[in-house]
Amino acid sequence: MSILKKGFISIIAVIMLAGVFVQPEAASAAPKAKASNIVKQGKKYLGVRYLYGGSSPKGFDCSGFTSYTFKKQGVSIPRTASAQFNKGKKVSKKNLKAGDLVFFKTSSANKVSHVGIYIGKNQFIHSAGRGVAITSINDPYYWKSRYVGARRVL
Repeated sequence: MSILKKGFISIIAVIMLAGVFVQPEAASAAPKAKASNIVKQGKKYLGVRYLYGGSSPKGFDCSGFTSYTFKKQGVSIPRTASAQFNKGKKVSKKNLKAGDLVFFKTSSANKVSHVGIYIGKNQFIHSAGRGVAITSINDPYYWKSRYVGARRVL
């Protein structure tokens, strides 16, 4: 084997080994960065008006807000709350992390009819009657009794 071929094979081996040792750290750091970026992205739209069927900063409904916010960070999720509820990993309320999708039953017609993004400290950001706002998931007057579950898609 010529010296050139041996050198080339050695370089390839070093690159492959470097990929094996570096990749796990990068992979574990990425979801945390994405979750905080999702929350920051969502907060950019605080105060944007509620618009049934809306999926842009001109106006959002709940799932339009979540799908748009995730898409702006390179994460594709379905458009409707019920479809979003069927994605990702189920998460218990006590194990919620920022960036998780939280779901509520606000009508008698569907099991899931509202979605928001958990931001930490028992709060979520969502689009409802007054537009994009931050609310407690344990609000005793409305949200607490309507909580259905959560999904982690990151």
